[in-house]
Amino acid sequence: MATTKWVLDPTHSEILFKVKHLMITNVKGEFRSFSGEIDGEDFSKSQVKLTIDSSSVFTNNEDRDKHLVSADFFDADNHKELTFVSKAFTRVDDENYKLDGTLTIKGVSKDVTLDVEFGGTNKDPWGNEKAGFSVNGKINRKDWGLNWNAALETGGVLVGEEVKIMAEVQFVKQTE
Repeated sequence: MATTKWVLDPTHSEILFKVKHLMITNVKGEFRSFSGEIDGEDFSKSQVKLTIDSSSVFTNNEDRDKHLVSADFFDADNHKELTFVSKAFTRVDDENYKLDGTLTIKGVSKDVTLDVEFGGTNKDPWGNEKAGFSVNGKINRKDWGLNWNAALETGGVLVGEEVKIMAEVQFVKQTE
């Protein structure tokens, strides 16, 4: 019996985040190396697995990127990957879903709920069936031990605790 797996297409996907800086603006970043798969034909009954290379963080500032991979944040030398494994994919309406799962960062695993918009499926010019999703959510970085911060003379902190997650991901269907 053939089994279906959907494999993340990294050339048509992106994983982004935003964090408040100086309490007045957002700094955007992305991860440049990641992989993922969805096991099964029916997304509502399938498990989603995502693996992100923690050292692939990019914020368009070399010093900040070095700080993010240090022990103050992702500790990439000791924790090479961030992972997400889904537990449930629940339909809200025709296009919108809630994706519940476990996010592991720096060895700490916590449950999260993400908002997902299902863009649908389509075939590319080479006959590959693709599925597209827009994913959004928020986490508190301190829940995963990403505690580093600096107090500002004017009050408040340098880096916000809330991290907004945004991803545009495309998967290609594989049948084995």
